Amino acid sequence: MRVVDASRVLAGPYLAMLLGDLGADIVKVERPDGGDPTRGWGPPFVGAGDSQAAAYYLSTNRSKRSLALDLTAPAGRAAFGRLLARADVLVENFLPIDWRRLGFRRFRFHRHHQALVQATISGYGTTGADADRPAYDVVLQAESGLMSLTGFPDGEPVRVGVAIVDVLAALYGLSGVLAALKKRAATGRGGRVEVSLADAGTAFLCYAAQSYLADGRQPPRLGSRHPSLTPYQAFRTEDGWLVVGVG
Repeated sequence: MRVVDASRVLAGPYLAMLLGDLGADIVKVERPDGGDPTRGWGPPFVGAGDSQAAAYYLSTNRSKRSLALDLTAPAGRAAFGRLLARADVLVENFLPIDWRRLGFRRFRFHRHHQALVQATISGYGTTGADADRPAYDVVLQAESGLMSLTGFPDGEPVRVGVAIVDVLAALYGLSGVLAALKKRAATGRGGRVEVSLADAGTAFLCYAAQSYLADGRQPPRLGSRHPSLTPYQAFRTEDGWLVVGVG
């Protein structure tokens, strides 16, 4: 199965990498002038010279073959079209305005390539007032409400130590792509799967969101404690930390 990964940074590349872990052949399309921005998001770096890449980039791009394409040029766009004609899945996270600036008036590629499953990772969806608004994980951790739950009651809101909203969007996207491929096996037609970071972050609130809907009260920041169970937290001891979780 051929996957064209036309995404960058984290959520899209992570989704494509997971498809590669399941056995797909991944072709990553990158800009000629430096490629995926995360190649330079270090330290730490791995390798030296022209082969040097940031650990961040390597963590989301294993098992991929990289192709530099200038999508602003007609020849680059034509080559991209030929890639899609032979692909089963396209993973992309460009803003709609980015596609238009690159010269693609129609970026619902699954409509032209009817067997293609197009997976779109967006910040706030691809329609509406925020469709062209860029998004980074830390902002979505705040806007989704996750940072209102993370940290200690008397401290500042704290982001989760990894870009969890990006990873969640990738995981939700993966389940959607697999469902679309299952449907294609039955109908012969692909389709489009879209996951926004805003939706992924909000859905992740799970029982905390349900608690708010139940009684209208803002769930507090509890450090490592649990709102319903105790003891369920970290305790400082004489020689380190101990975690106890009792259900």
